[in-house]
Amino acid sequence: MADGLPAVRRQKIVEQVRAAGAVRVSELAEELGVSDMTVRRDLNHLVKEGELHKVHGGARLQPGSSADEPGFRSKSELQLPEKAAIAAAAATLVEPGMSVSLTSGTTTFALARALRQIPEITVVTNSPRIADVLQDAPARDQTVLLTGGLRTVSDALVGPLATAALRSLHVDRCFMGVHGLSLSDGLTTPNMMEVEVNELFLQRSDSRVVLADSSKWGMRGLYSIAPLDSIDTLITDAGLADSDAELIARHVHDLRLEKP
Repeated sequence: MADGLPAVRRQKIVEQVRAAGAVRVSELAEELGVSDMTVRRDLNHLVKEGELHKVHGGARLQPGSSADEPGFRSKSELQLPEKAAIAAAAATLVEPGMSVSLTSGTTTFALARALRQIPEITVVTNSPRIADVLQDAPARDQTVLLTGGLRTVSDALVGPLATAALRSLHVDRCFMGVHGLSLSDGLTTPNMMEVEVNELFLQRSDSRVVLADSSKWGMRGLYSIAPLDSIDTLITDAGLADSDAELIARHVHDLRLEKP
């Protein structure tokens, strides 16, 4: 069956490029059930948006593109001391009896480990890895709710099943990991399908906390999730430049700089 939604079709094309490194028009047309002309139009759109680089007969990922989405494994090896410090600080914001949500990400994964000792909490997540960490937690009476959905390169569950689950829930505090942060674009992701899910995570919580090490500042993913001033707390590390910290503090009510 042909995939008639251009945005969904283009997202699938980008995912194919990330997985294979490059794609051919003929292969995409057969897989998506559309004409070569439709694929070429999609590729032209993605090239114009800066996501892909056109080559003869197909396309490849633009080096350094905002659409570049590293996998969980590669990200989990970066800024480990910073992520541990951020996670430890975030864990102090969780008390027994609270309901919290954790989006997919390596820093929120570190937070999940820290939450294993806190009893009587309910955790909502779209990350199978986070759910696995918490399922056998030593703390008593923990409840873990995992959304359904399609799994992305970064191990996030997205799509209609995930959004339907989140719309029916409300939590005390949301902890969100992001691909990038900037004043102009706010919270960003390279994956279009993560936008709606992350928007719902923010909307369906009383308090919004972003966990992002200092290397994320100034990095821009292709898609914006929310403006910087829509969050209540940003927990990052002391590697942030003083001038950047001053700028962020004008837009975020509570900025916390943790030392690894």
